[in-house]
Amino acid sequence: MTNINSVKDSVKESVLKFLDASQSVKIVIEDTNKDFQGDLTVVVFPLLKYSKKSPEQTAKEIGEYLLENELFFENYNVVKGFLNLTLKQKYWLQFFNNWKNDHNYGLNKKSSGKLYMVEYSSPNTNKPLHLGHLRNIFLGDSVASILEAAGHDVVRTQIINDRGIHICKSMLALNFRYPKVFLQVFYILFMNHFNNLMDMSC
Repeated sequence: MTNINSVKDSVKESVLKFLDASQSVKIVIEDTNKDFQGDLTVVVFPLLKYSKKSPEQTAKEIGEYLLENELFFENYNVVKGFLNLTLKQKYWLQFFNNWKNDHNYGLNKKSSGKLYMVEYSSPNTNKPLHLGHLRNIFLGDSVASILEAAGHDVVRTQIINDRGIHICKSMLALNFRYPKVFLQVFYILFMNHFNNLMDMSC
């Protein structure tokens, strides 16, 4: 299966063969800078001691050699000591098809050891849900899933939004309607019931 890494490996082998250099020679291949035309860039400067020529001449000769001996590229250009290679469109289409059919593409199976907490949704308990809440749910779940795909441990959570002006208004209303002692007793009963439920769940 052809992928971008296999293309880079093939380019490295071809450059070493062209220079008649040993496998220990490091060939630097980077993604082409967005300000220049191309897809992959071979850094030529470290190779001058093998070519014994100028950076521009070395890059041009390697570029010609790659066009003749590699199937992946349709063109190249030289910017000082950088050889920018342009991939043929059919290989990009092949890459995309491979990625589309690989259900695990982009997943990092090795744990990063980092833990992230993503808080989302957190609706107002005194108001009905609406489309804005769905938007936050989708965004939050997407962010959490992306972090997990990158190999991070993720804790999803939401804040039960029982604090704010809406709760203050409710408390004032209850305070006007019912004696304060009733509210205190009700709070104690609730906390006892809540603690019993927590004990049962443990």
